[in-house]
Amino acid sequence: MELSKINRVFFVGIGGIGMSALARYFAKRGQVVCGYDKTRTKLTEKLEQEGILITYLDEAASLPCAFLDNEDDTLVVYTPAIPKDSKILNHFIHKGFSLKKRSEVLGIISKGMFCIAVAGTHGKTTTSSIVAHILKDTGYDCTAFLGGITSNYNSNVLFGDNNVVVVEADEYDRSFLTLHPDVAVVTSMDADHLDIYGDKSHLEESFRLFAAQLKDDGKLYTHAGLPLANGISYAASATASARAENLRVEGAKFVFDYADDAHSIKDISLMLPGKHNVENTTVAIAIALALGIDADKVKKAVANFKGVKRRFEYIVNNGSQIYIDDYAHHPEELKACFDAVRQLYPDKKLTVVFQPHLFTRTRDFADEFAKVLSTADELLLLEIYPARELPLEGINSQFLLDKITLSDKRICGKDFVVQYVKDTKPELILTVGAGDIDTIIEPIKNTLNNA
Repeated sequence: MELSKINRVFFVGIGGIGMSALARYFAKRGQVVCGYDKTRTKLTEKLEQEGILITYLDEAASLPCAFLDNEDDTLVVYTPAIPKDSKILNHFIHKGFSLKKRSEVLGIISKGMFCIAVAGTHGKTTTSSIVAHILKDTGYDCTAFLGGITSNYNSNVLFGDNNVVVVEADEYDRSFLTLHPDVAVVTSMDADHLDIYGDKSHLEESFRLFAAQLKDDGKLYTHAGLPLANGISYAASATASARAENLRVEGAKFVFDYADDAHSIKDISLMLPGKHNVENTTVAIAIALALGIDADKVKKAVANFKGVKRRFEYIVNNGSQIYIDDYAHHPEELKACFDAVRQLYPDKKLTVVFQPHLFTRTRDFADEFAKVLSTADELLLLEIYPARELPLEGINSQFLLDKITLSDKRICGKDFVVQYVKDTKPELILTVGAGDIDTIIEPIKNTLNNA
């Protein structure tokens, strides 16, 4: 389907962060945009305020008249997270509508554009957001489809006037193989989504296929140490081609120098904490410099990048209490997040509230999760958020808790967490997870601010 021939778009699962970005894109272009999602959220309410009609009833009868019968100018976009027995999804299938996954639509949009695609089992949202921000802030410009709400723009989609597009390339169910980028980044290839891939070797093979999708004159950037050939390496390491050097903490900010064979930028200040975010920024700088953007403008853009919602986001920071929220839901992400917290606040007691995401991920990485979670000072563990999965026998939060060596640990519900925060007023609290743990952010924030 050609982009110019699309007049109406329906999103099945419009509340997803990637899906909502596409919905906003088509609405901005003037197409009729509607959607379905199971639950009303702050994001879907914002889409409704922007003029997008959304139904929360999974019935064909709830569809707008424009989407009851198939027309050649109509596109239906769906997410694999939607159950196969969804009545709305099956309505579109049986009526013969043109159905595309989010990644396929990104392929349609980016076709003919200069595409910068950022992939990785973690780090891709922050990295793609930094790349897009640098291009915007320096005046180079771009359109961008991001997997999070950027704090600078309060949106997950950015609109540009040139031919450059930045996309977050999702490895889930091999979605990123629909893209043919001019610039590709692979941030990480840790084992994940084993419910799809079976084992790490098949995941790695998928990333190799993604790298092979690069256009003939394109550039591939890979984190140092990844098993991908012909890439430009980057890291906080002297052996990488693009390097972060002299990393230090100054005034609760991370400061570093950037170097490659042709460039050197001193004393770059970054609001985002952690070595992993310094490395994410390093590859973004490398891309910007390769595009010919002035180094001083790049340095300034990095310094005013405010981050992405739910990526090490400060919710409360009033001197007596610090509350940080993060999307981390994989052991490596948790470790990077915990390390950043400890670097910034080495003398404070760390209270962690963690919601495991998916039964299969909890089962597959139970030992790794337990090892990281055991490094907290206090742990409040929520029940597993199932997302698209049915329960697995014997796999629950008690299964995980039993493996955690930390003595101050417990399983609890979200209401208990809010009350516990009110009663104990922890000095440093971190909520982490990719499920619906975000529903307790505001209650915890209000509790701490009114303490």
